Amino acid sequence: MTDFAATPEGFRSGFVSFVGRPNTGKSTLTNALVGEKIAITANQPETTRHPIRGIVHREDAQVIVVDTPGLHRPRTLLGERLNEVVKETYSDMDLIALTIPADEKIGPGDRWILDAVRRFAPKTPILGIVTKVDKVSRDEVAAQLMALHELLGGESEVVPVSAVTGEQRDVLLDVIVQHLPEGPKFYPDDHVTDDDANTRIAELIREAALSGLKDELPHSVAVEVDEILPSEDREGVLDVHAVIYVERPGQKSIIIGHQGRRLSRIVHNSRQQIIDILGQNIYLDLRIKVLKNWQQDPKSLGRLGF
Repeated sequence: MTDFAATPEGFRSGFVSFVGRPNTGKSTLTNALVGEKIAITANQPETTRHPIRGIVHREDAQVIVVDTPGLHRPRTLLGERLNEVVKETYSDMDLIALTIPADEKIGPGDRWILDAVRRFAPKTPILGIVTKVDKVSRDEVAAQLMALHELLGGESEVVPVSAVTGEQRDVLLDVIVQHLPEGPKFYPDDHVTDDDANTRIAELIREAALSGLKDELPHSVAVEVDEILPSEDREGVLDVHAVIYVERPGQKSIIIGHQGRRLSRIVHNSRQQIIDILGQNIYLDLRIKVLKNWQQDPKSLGRLGF
């Protein structure tokens, strides 16, 4: 029996999954609750591509927050596989939290997701969260809370929160903890995520690559870390070798940018965060390759971990 399993009486622990349409603030909220950046954020839909477990440590509880890809009507084989991952995640949760942004009206997409949650996890309690409350007036927040309460059938609790300002963050955690069963700690106190370093690094590079991109290109970007090795000619430095995959040659040119400026910016923007993860100086060797139509190719998807 490990030390972290010895927990006080009445201690609660469990898994909560944030679900919702793409861009409802799930990843930003995950990072805010954990207190450290573990999930990348971007302005494009479908930024999150695999369930990310962030661990919130409290004296009375351990909350494992699972940030999932946004459930959506898929247009590619990748989209279908992401949806399957989300549905499998539902069945393992102690609580599912439906996120609705304060600045967007509830629509058919939200109802579709709620129906899917109830279909795939019929016994799991549902919590409503109105996100991004810092973007609208108090009256608009109140109206959205009522609308979400009605969407959930009037039986579930609904909590407003701002991940950016921290407003209601502790209240939200209190409500989540109340829904969790009594049980031991699942992770040691120094763990903030169960993602391995390579996965986190690949995601940080992808986040930097997505910055400023428009239209369909963000969906075509994938990143794989090849290897991390001690540098042969730079003492105390790790060489991080990674590849950005795109689907067409024209997309490769966009990622590189004029005179390589965009690629240099990607390296610059992701490097310091990778240093923080690895705890020492790095040299980032970033290459770009074309993997034709990888979102639709089962072999390529398997290679990239989907």
